[in-house]
Amino acid sequence: MQSAALRWLRGEFATRTDARNALGVRTIIDDASVYDHLKLISAFVCQAGYKGLLVGLDEMVNLYKLSSSQARKANYEQILRIINDVLQGTAANLGFLMGGTPEFLMNTRRGLYSYEALQSRLAENTFAHEGLVDLSGPVIRLANLSPEDLFVLLGKVRKIMQGEEAALPDTALEAFMAHCSERIGEAYFRTPRNTVTTFVNLLSILEQNPTSQWKDLLEKVEVTKDSGEDMSEVDETTGIQNPSDDKLTSFRL
Repeated sequence: MQSAALRWLRGEFATRTDARNALGVRTIIDDASVYDHLKLISAFVCQAGYKGLLVGLDEMVNLYKLSSSQARKANYEQILRIINDVLQGTAANLGFLMGGTPEFLMNTRRGLYSYEALQSRLAENTFAHEGLVDLSGPVIRLANLSPEDLFVLLGKVRKIMQGEEAALPDTALEAFMAHCSERIGEAYFRTPRNTVTTFVNLLSILEQNPTSQWKDLLEKVEVTKDSGEDMSEVDETTGIQNPSDDKLTSFRL
């Protein structure tokens, strides 16, 4: 019964019949009811002693890439419902953190700004320019990392993997960043995913091979540019994906 209940909470029942046979309930969690389900979960975690539920929705650019305008609109309507509830206080003890690219937000053909109601609610403060920021609105723009930011990030990764008494000195971090800069230029801190992954791999080797020296390994480190696979090319004027990415271009009758 416990296993079946957890399956229901995770939305793993495909049909109402299966749910009724397992639990005696007449409903299941599907696309239409998932938001209402999250509201119930937030009430549940509050009863369990927590202050609320924070839902993280990453890779929102995948909505931007939907080829069906009807499907995009349906998703944007759900986002509008969420934003209205959160901003108006209807969704108590429930918060949402959505991550997406600038195109996903601002493109007026396929992005959130293509939905007029969303554009008006997500519009940025007109006074926030020339270095001024407003963090009270629903949209927070993330700036690119600087080399100093990446140094701090690598230091925190080192601390997590090696503890307070870090075996790898700061000079090693500086040498690693210089090595990455020589290999891929500014991309090593502007799109740092591959840089951080390579650094974690280096720490793993040092941890499992205590006799190894970071200086000896550094020259063997291979780091590549982030290919940016999260988003295929889209024509900015038409909002249509590059034909080379279209799976229907090779279709024949």
